Amino acid sequence: MAEPVHIALSRQAHDRIADRRVDEAWFEEVWADPATRVLVMAGTRFRRSGGRVVWVSPEEAPEGTRVLLGDLGGVVHLAVVADPGLADEEWTGLRGIVADVDEEEAALVVHAVGIAEWLFATRHCARCGGTLEPRQLGHVLRCASCGREEFPRTDPAVIMVVVDGEAPHDRCLLGRHPAWPPGRYSTLAGFVEPGESIEQAVRREVLEEAGVHVGEVAYFGSQPWPLPRSLMIGCVARAESTEISVDGEEIEDARWFTREQMRSEAEAGTLVLPGGVSISRSLVEHWYGGPLPGSW
Repeated sequence: MAEPVHIALSRQAHDRIADRRVDEAWFEEVWADPATRVLVMAGTRFRRSGGRVVWVSPEEAPEGTRVLLGDLGGVVHLAVVADPGLADEEWTGLRGIVADVDEEEAALVVHAVGIAEWLFATRHCARCGGTLEPRQLGHVLRCASCGREEFPRTDPAVIMVVVDGEAPHDRCLLGRHPAWPPGRYSTLAGFVEPGESIEQAVRREVLEEAGVHVGEVAYFGSQPWPLPRSLMIGCVARAESTEISVDGEEIEDARWFTREQMRSEAEAGTLVLPGGVSISRSLVEHWYGGPLPGSW
């Protein structure tokens, strides 16, 4: 049996204690407890100091929408989504911490950012345009006019390492976005369209972005990614053609890499691979067979 693949943010890092979201008496006790940890969100940004995410006590938290994240190690963690104007140069978004944040802490932050992004983007009732009011500690929005309830949405997106040939002589396909710094390459990815299966989405995205036809698609694992509200569905795809033709918009260049090419270029710094908690790193190293040097 193959060893399980580790994908950051995919194991249960905190207990969401969802049943407590409607327990007002319990929440008042938690809010009065100085041991409770609160992540203050200025819109979708938060403070970072000395390389660490800043958590405060409820007493130190500003006014805002209170969000129950859950229990980690016997400590209740919350978020307060406050006015975006609170942020200054010490505040950052999720991309500012993904390279080196502790995985357990990252799971809490991802939860908080996901809810904050949803609250930011969902201002009016989709049915009548009425005002939405938060309920269940930030996890439901209820229309004050028609009573319709709105819940957080997650958009499925596929992310794949495309493989040509048989190990150990196979190659993998990586591409780069036009806005990326020189040398940065990553796995291909894209959103699942309505009426489309995961396998169909993988084949369509690879063909659109790199001009490569894909046959077999195998599920690898998944990872929540709230930028703005995605669930990244990792796959290993088998190429049925090898000629590359990039679209020039989403993908500026794409290349086939052997393991030796990938290792030597990563060591030299001419190839910059995804890093941090990204599932892209897990996909690439799964194909490679172990850790690789360098990261974004």
